[in-house]
Formats: sequence, C-alpha cells, structure tokens
Amino acid sequence: MFRLSEQPLILVLFASAALSMLVPALVALTMEDFLTARSFFYAGLIGLFVTLMIALARGRRSWTGRNTDLVGLLSLLAAYVIVPAYLAIPFQEALRSTSYLNAYVEMVSALTTTGAPLFESGRLPPALELWRAQVGWMGGLMIWVAAAAVLAPLNLGGFEVTLVAAPGLDGTGLERFQRAGILRRVIRSFSQLAPIYAVLTLILWVLLLVNGDNALVALCHAMSTMATSGISPVGGLQNGESGIAGEMVIFLFLIFALSRVSFTSDTSVSRFGLHMDPELRLGALIVLGVPVLLFLRHWIGAFEVNAGEDLLLGLRAFWGAIFTVLSFLTTNGFASADWDTAQAWSGLGTPGMILMGLAIMGGGVATTAGGVKLMRVFALYLNGLQEMQKLVHPSSVSGMGTVARRIGRQGAYHAWIFFMLFAMSLAAMMLLLALFGQGFEQATVLAVSALTTTGPLLALASETPINLLDLGAAAKLTFAGGMILGRVELLAFIALLNADLWRD
Repeated sequence: MFRLSEQPLILVLFASAALSMLVPALVALTMEDFLTARSFFYAGLIGLFVTLMIALARGRRSWTGRNTDLVGLLSLLAAYVIVPAYLAIPFQEALRSTSYLNAYVEMVSALTTTGAPLFESGRLPPALELWRAQVGWMGGLMIWVAAAAVLAPLNLGGFEVTLVAAPGLDGTGLERFQRAGILRRVIRSFSQLAPIYAVLTLILWVLLLVNGDNALVALCHAMSTMATSGISPVGGLQNGESGIAGEMVIFLFLIFALSRVSFTSDTSVSRFGLHMDPELRLGALIVLGVPVLLFLRHWIGAFEVNAGEDLLLGLRAFWGAIFTVLSFLTTNGFASADWDTAQAWSGLGTPGMILMGLAIMGGGVATTAGGVKLMRVFALYLNGLQEMQKLVHPSSVSGMGTVARRIGRQGAYHAWIFFMLFAMSLAAMMLLLALFGQGFEQATVLAVSALTTTGPLLALASETPINLLDLGAAAKLTFAGGMILGRVELLAFIALLNADLWRD
C-alpha cells in the first residue's frame, strides 16, 4: 500500500509524536490518574489515525524527486513550530488549570531542549512531569539525527566552520548518503544513533537509581542530562536523593554534549581521536579554568573579609563550581547542590554574567547543546592567534597543526559572521521583550536563555527568578520563537533565502 520511505518527514514525526503519547498514558493508568491517561491515549490514538489516513490517501507517491535539502530543512523547522502544538493538546487537557498557550510554550521549551519551567515543581502530576522530560529527550535525539541528516549536508549548525562536514563527503564529491532522500538519511542516522542514545540514558538511569533517586526522578534526570534540557520533576538536583554521587555520574555523561566525537564518527569531522578533539580540549580548559578563578578569588578576598580556612568546605565549593560550569557550558542548566557554597566561597552573590557567558559559548557542534558552539569559539581563537603571530613575525610561514586541520580556510570568517548574527538576534529579541513590558535585566536573561536553549538561567542568572507565567501572551510567543531560533540557528533561516536551494 505504501512504504515508510515514501512518506513526508513531517508526517513521520507526527506519527512518532502520537506513538510516544502511549508512554505517559500507561504511567498515568498505573497510578490510577484516569484523566491524564485518557487525555494522552485519545490524543495519541487520534494522531495515529489521522497520519495513517493521510499516508493512505497519498498512496505510493514518492518524494525522492524533490529537493532533498530544502525538504529536510523545512521539515525540521516545521517540527519545532507545529509538532509542539500537537504535543500540547493532551498536556493542557490533563492539567486543565492552564491555558493552551502556556502548554504550547512548555512543549516548545521541552522539544528544543531549553527546559524553561513554566510550572513550579509539585504542581504537575507524575505523568506530566515524565511527559516534559520525555519530550525533551526526544528533542535531543531529533537534533542528534538532524545534525547528520539535515544540517551537515547543508554546512549548517556549526559544520560551516569545518573543512569537510557531511557524511560521505571526501573532498571531491558527494557520496550515496547525500544523494539519498531525506527520510532515508534520517532513518539511517536514526538507526545508528538511537541505540547509543537509549543505552546511555538507560545506564545513567540505573546509576542514579543505585545512588538513591526514585524511579521517576532518576529517569527524568537521566533523560534531561542526555538531552541537556535541565528538566527536573523536583526542581533541580539539590532536591534529589542521589547527592554528590549522582552529580558525579551526571558530570561524566555531560561530556557527550561537548563533542560529537565522544559518541559517534558518522561525520567526517570526527576522523581525529578523542584526545585530539579541539572542542573537548577547549571545554576541559573552561571547566577547570573558571572554577579555579572562582576558587582563587576567595583567597584574594580573604585578606579583606577575614574568611576562615575550611578544607572540606573549600573542596565542596570547588566541586559545585566545576559541575555547574560544565552544566551551563553544555546548556543543560543543572546546578550543583554545592553551588550556593561555591557562590559564598567566591564572594559572588549572583554570578549571572558568568552563567550566561558559559551558555552563550555553548557545547559541541551537532550535539544537544546550544549556544555559539565551542568549534566556532576555537576557530576565532586560532584566527586571533595567527593574527598576533603575523604582527610579531610578518614574513613567517607556519602550518596549522594537526588539531587545527578540522577548521576550513574560511572557518574563522564563518564563525565571526555567525557570532555577529547571534549578537544581532540577541539585541532584536531584547528589544521585542522590552517592547512587551520586560525590564532590561529580565529581557537580557530571557533572550540569552531562549537563544542558547538554557532554561534554568531564568532561575539562577538574576537576583529575582523570572516566572514565565507572569509574562504576557506576546512576550511568551516571542520567547517561544527565540527558543526555536536558538535551536535551529539563524543561518538555517538565512539558507532558506538562497535561491539555489529552491531549485529542483
């Protein structure tokens, strides 16, 4: 009758979203929350029925002759705009005490792995808490797959900085992978990455269970760690039962958000070993360097404030700083239970600028992390280093080195363009939020949180936590648009203006 490979990608994504609703329906049923179970079961059943009818109506009409790159990019954008509208239906129906707009913004926040909380912990039933984390987990897997199947062939999403990016690109031409239809690309990438993603999540879940978290909290934290969504059913790691041991386990799994090399070699930029990866090196330098500076600030300030010497307190403060720095660098946003100790130790009451700066820098290319991305920062660093060397030795000729060979000739130029576009997007979003009634500090935190997909910044980056429910409808929609823009990146929208992309 019809084959899966002949269906539009957006239709397959809708069917997958409908099928995923059976999980919270079963969980709610086991907890005898029949309203939630019915809401998800009926929404999932209707979604599967509608997608099946559309597929039957299309018959065996193939999409292989269409512009693959354009279809893939438009499908990805539609997934972040339209699919949350469907995901929000059972959420709002089960909760009843919120508007559909709030439910839509919540689902956009989860699917883009932003994790900006609209509802306080304890307000949602367990099945809805699981649904939020599950949608974030699916969003993380979607960007893993889309990075190789959609963005890399177009040299977007950070791949524009590298010398060669797309799967199968050998420097002379395009291989079979890039000539294949978009759904075939997605299926191939999904079959390679989904087992890795699921197994890593399962291992982390078991480790958190062993360290004391209950099943729901451990599962939500495991999915939120792998997706870097920062969604927690208990309001953060500090309210969990796993303690510092759980934080150490999560710390290890956050490394997968620093570089794609850590979990796959599906793109040609992964041809170097893990120890030679520039993103991991730069990430390690930041994760160790920032806490050391905060730690040393205590000793500098101790001459004035006459602080006491407590080795155990100092070690806890140092750990809290290391974990929180890595968490916000990967745009996850989990704060350590010892983060308050680290703030008191360093003497910084609310180091919001540090956290926002880490989130803007972001994690690795083609990972679940948002932000500018470490590869672009590394390209700008290399370009600055070479320019300073030319000032000292104008006639010198030197090689790039093994590590720097992943950067293309125009890598620094492309990285600088993206950084400027990011700054312009940040300024434009701040202006819109200010137009809709937000103060300068609130607008800054909201804009950075959305564009870097780091929702926990709303609670930690300012002295007064920002409550999204207090925003007006226009501000909420602006924030939702910023999250989509931050996830897909502005270069993807600009690519749609390229006339060559619209030619078959």
